[in-house]
Formats: sequence, structure tokens, C-alpha cells
Amino acid sequence: MKKLRENPWFKLATNIYALIGLFFVIWMVFLDTNSLLIYLNLERKLSELERQKASLEHDIAQDKRILMQLNDSIEVERYARERYLMKRKNEDVYLIEFRDSVN
Repeated sequence: MKKLRENPWFKLATNIYALIGLFFVIWMVFLDTNSLLIYLNLERKLSELERQKASLEHDIAQDKRILMQLNDSIEVERYARERYLMKRKNEDVYLIEFRDSVN
């Protein structure tokens, strides 16, 4: 028994301050409402939202460029023809699909 009490690990395991400190660390890492696990999860979500924000800002800039181009009536007509397959009254529109582009 005396040999066991002289072991440094036994002294550490029976030290009340070490036990309270270990309990505090476990509490703060896993059990607290502001735990380390929740913090890491929130950091991951924040970085995902920042990537999404950058993507949306890029889309907004691209849409602004398109709007600036659409100030001209010729550009509006071109855009409507390309995007919405619109046509004039006396025209026919043919869609040509290549085999490698059709699934």
C-alpha cells in the first residue's frame, strides 16, 4: 500500500485540486452551453456562410453587368432570344441539339 501511495499517478489521481481541474476541463469542453464542440461547429457554419456570401456577391456583380448591358433595346432583344427563346412574328425558331449534349 505504501508503494502505491508513493506512485506519482496515484498522488495526482487523489489530489482534490487535480480532480476539480479535470472536472472543470471536461465540463468546459463537452457539457457547457458554450463548449468547445459547439464553438467549433459554429466556426464551421460561419466559414460555410462566408463562402456562400462570396458566391452570392459574385452573382450580384454578374447580374449588375447584365443589367448595364440591357439598357439598349437591341441587347434586350438579344437577351430575350438567347435566354427565353423568343422570336419575332415572322420568324421560326429551331433548336438543334447534338447527341453528345443530350443525356
